[in-house]
Amino acid sequence: MPLSRTFGAMLAALGLFLAPLPTADAFGPVKSASQQTAEERLLAQFQSFAALSDGTVGIAVQDLSTGEEQSLNGDTLFPMASTYKVAVAGKILSMADAGVLALQDQVPLGPALPAKARSVHDLIDLMLTHSDNDATDALVARAGGPAAIDGWVKALGVKALRVDSDTAHLLYRAMGISPAAGSFRRNAAAALEADSTLRERDARDMPNIAFTLDPRDTATPRAMNALLAAIQLGKALKPASTVYLLGMMERCHTGKARLKGMLPPSARIAHKTGSLNGYGGDVGIVTLSDGRMFAISVFVMKDYRGRETRDRIMA
Repeated sequence: MPLSRTFGAMLAALGLFLAPLPTADAFGPVKSASQQTAEERLLAQFQSFAALSDGTVGIAVQDLSTGEEQSLNGDTLFPMASTYKVAVAGKILSMADAGVLALQDQVPLGPALPAKARSVHDLIDLMLTHSDNDATDALVARAGGPAAIDGWVKALGVKALRVDSDTAHLLYRAMGISPAAGSFRRNAAAALEADSTLRERDARDMPNIAFTLDPRDTATPRAMNALLAAIQLGKALKPASTVYLLGMMERCHTGKARLKGMLPPSARIAHKTGSLNGYGGDVGIVTLSDGRMFAISVFVMKDYRGRETRDRIMA
């Protein structure tokens, strides 16, 4: 089936499945035959997308007006890669809400760039719209480190999402190297130069299976949706910070062929991507022209078929 028809069928199934449930009786909610059929169709669509990969695909979709949700491998842990930057931005903006910092504050870019500093606003912009790692790690440090970001997520009641590292140390683990003193770029370049297997894995976009099995810096698709929903529904930040964060995510320049790749032109998406060898992710809030909003998180890991296939699955 052409992708356009497949996507159309998925949207039709999604609309049916996420219709309000009938009134619950003493034994719990009773689904209509049409809704049961729609749910089966939607899951079949998810499974057909997952079959494009030789790895593991996780999909979660949540209707933010009803709270209803459907998923495939929704409770499986996946590396977050750069999608964790949503949590970094959330923690920083919660500090701004509390008056601990201001968006105009200047923050140093770390020991690798000792003479440079940028405003908190500029760093958030670079982190969310271009996925800049130096900007991210400057914000992680300003937030009080990974544990402070993880604590903010946990305080929202979001489970099965953990932040253990800044970006540099996450990437060291993904590469499977032990960092020496000095900048990430210098250490990574030296490791690639010294180890032909690392160069081959990088060149062929192959996963590090040990890294994908590490529980650190992971989330389930449903947990990532829970974080997105908390932000969109105003449970995480003050209204001005919520608007600021989602507006910044709407300007994301990465992943144009992922979640936003096949959306109708009238739809809006505030999202954040993540990429590593053998891995791709895209998470965000989709707003349709009729005002309906959905949190959608898609992760693909342990994949050997390449970025184009992973992007197609997400689209």
